Amino acid sequence: MKQSLQLKLRQQLTLTPQLQQSIRLLQLSTLELDQEIGQMLQENPMLERVDEGYAAPEAPAEGHAAEEPQTAVNGDEVYEEMAWGERSYASAAGEDEGEREFQQADTASTGLRQHLLNQLSLTAMPERDRRLVRLLIESLDEDGYLSLGLDEVAQMLPRDWDVDPLELQAALKLLQSFDPVGVGARDLGECLWLQLNALPKDTPHLKAAKTVVRQHLDLLAEREYGKLKKILDMPNDRDFTAMRQLIISLDPRPGARYAPADAHYVVPDVIVRKVKGMWVVSLNPDVMPKLRINQMYADILRQHREEAASLSSQLQEARWLIKNVQQRFETILRVAQAIVDRQRHFLEYGEVAMRPLTLREIGEALDLHESTISRVTTQKYMMTPRGIYEFKYFFGSSIATDAGGAASSTAIKALIKQFIEAENRADPLSDNTISLMLKQQGFVVARRTVAKYREAMNIPPATQRKSV
Repeated sequence: MKQSLQLKLRQQLTLTPQLQQSIRLLQLSTLELDQEIGQMLQENPMLERVDEGYAAPEAPAEGHAAEEPQTAVNGDEVYEEMAWGERSYASAAGEDEGEREFQQADTASTGLRQHLLNQLSLTAMPERDRRLVRLLIESLDEDGYLSLGLDEVAQMLPRDWDVDPLELQAALKLLQSFDPVGVGARDLGECLWLQLNALPKDTPHLKAAKTVVRQHLDLLAEREYGKLKKILDMPNDRDFTAMRQLIISLDPRPGARYAPADAHYVVPDVIVRKVKGMWVVSLNPDVMPKLRINQMYADILRQHREEAASLSSQLQEARWLIKNVQQRFETILRVAQAIVDRQRHFLEYGEVAMRPLTLREIGEALDLHESTISRVTTQKYMMTPRGIYEFKYFFGSSIATDAGGAASSTAIKALIKQFIEAENRADPLSDNTISLMLKQQGFVVARRTVAKYREAMNIPPATQRKSV
């Protein structure tokens, strides 16, 4: 086979480091961006935050993007800055607030496992039994349930322990006597039964409630109240309702209160206001970082450019970051204003006035790719007079109307929710009935679509919404 050389020309899209950084910053949430900038500040001496004493330029006017970063070049001197509003970390409460937070520390700071171990340490028992109870405590899930069977726990023990099943039963009974009541249960029924068993013996309807949670919890969950009344021989609606309320008052997750708090903070990226009859979007100045090139290191680079090659690359990285952060906020502002322009009826009248909207529609309006709009609308929030919403909330598929137009799926969900909130709980609306009600208002929505929207809003079916 004869060998030969061939030349071929082809185009290939290459993402530069600057473009890669721009894309990454765009998809970060506000809190993630702050963490990213914090890491860059530690790694790059050429970058610094503008301190509070720095006289920053005025914040951009509402509804307008901020101005381009200001760059001054005198000979070899390079100085670039970006100031985006003032950020305040001071608390009006001062030290008193910190002391109050310390005083209000809840049970979550202890943890369920440690809370139980503390009780175990105060209980007099042989060391062998103490080890068995400790093993059961280690086997609990975050809600306080023993998800493993006692036979599975026994298999975890060393063979030389030679533990009798009755010993594990006794250890479990001791664990179930600890606080919180219901801990150590192997299922929901046992958890509720333990809590009922801890109540005073003269508690009204206690015996019937115990029977329900141990034998007929499925009927209660399915709201088969007629069957339950017959089984319990409780024809009186008032007595049955009181018994049901007793069960509802119990805690199905006794260990959850000791779980560590998982706080999720939502910081709005933009603020929506009505100005002279127009809905205007402005960037939230409290989330916009104030960055600039460190003047001291810029002077070192100017005077010793050949010896400070590493500073030169770090200067370029700092300038990229400043520019990309600014571009990020400008893109967020443009997308937010485009969304608000198309969903102004929502701001005026609420969810029922939401119009269908797609990422492509916004992308075409702003001459941006659909993937860029997707990144901008993820984990970005806007504060409106109606509340704080993620950008993605304003996008929804379209539903046909009898008039030949289209309605947003969000508006349909709002109508379904209104219908259900106004229904007669003794005779709740079925999905088919809701579908017919929507048709009467001009919306063509199938029963299965109603069911899908209802489930998306965590609304149970009619059989479970029924009450006596």
